[in-house]
Amino acid sequence: MASNPPGPCCFTGFKHEGTPIGVQDSIKGVQTYISRPKDNEKPKAAVIIVTDVFGVVQNSKLLADDFAANGYLTLVPDILDGEFLPLDVFETGSVDIPGWASRHGPEQVDAVLEKVIGHLRNDVGVEKIAAAGYCFGGKYTARFLKAGKLDVGYTAHPSYITFEELQSVEKPFSIAAAETDQIFTRELRHKSEDILIANGTPYQINLFSGVAHGFAVRGDLSKPVNKFSKEQAFLQALAWFDHYL
Repeated sequence: MASNPPGPCCFTGFKHEGTPIGVQDSIKGVQTYISRPKDNEKPKAAVIIVTDVFGVVQNSKLLADDFAANGYLTLVPDILDGEFLPLDVFETGSVDIPGWASRHGPEQVDAVLEKVIGHLRNDVGVEKIAAAGYCFGGKYTARFLKAGKLDVGYTAHPSYITFEELQSVEKPFSIAAAETDQIFTRELRHKSEDILIANGTPYQINLFSGVAHGFAVRGDLSKPVNKFSKEQAFLQALAWFDHYL
């Protein structure tokens, strides 16, 4: 695999402070948080946030609001059918994680993203679509970087991406990596780089020192290095999207 299956570091994190300003709606039966850019009723570009295992919660909503504040219609679809994991799940053992994972694989998640992408292109009239996939969501960002699906993708500390999925990427792909990461290790990062070079599609891999897996969406922001790196990882995604959308 280009990134390992989810491990303990994927099931812990911190809730970020703030008040989401978007709305909750249903798109073809998929519960979705929607954040709209101010003074732009018909945006030509959209961002789909493909969440980690914690789903459509405070942190992912705040990220959506940040993308919307920069001009993008931003959607956070419920790719987990409401079965979001609590932040303390690994410590408490309150969830059968292998059983949970068996209910949320490509068959289920792909179908959700197909609906949302179809809605944006056919119903909303969006011309270009980006995805920002965090941890668990990185796999599905890679899977959909194809003609007629996504136009550009970004992932932070991805998990569960196979070499075959990475080799199949056809659109520009940006990756934010953590120095300390048992999932997207240094070895796998270098192998991923080799694959992306061979692909010939535009790519970017930024490495953030002093932070661990999860930093871009659920790090402890009371620590300056985490706060700085999260903000810079967001700007990485934003600059990538601005360039290609």
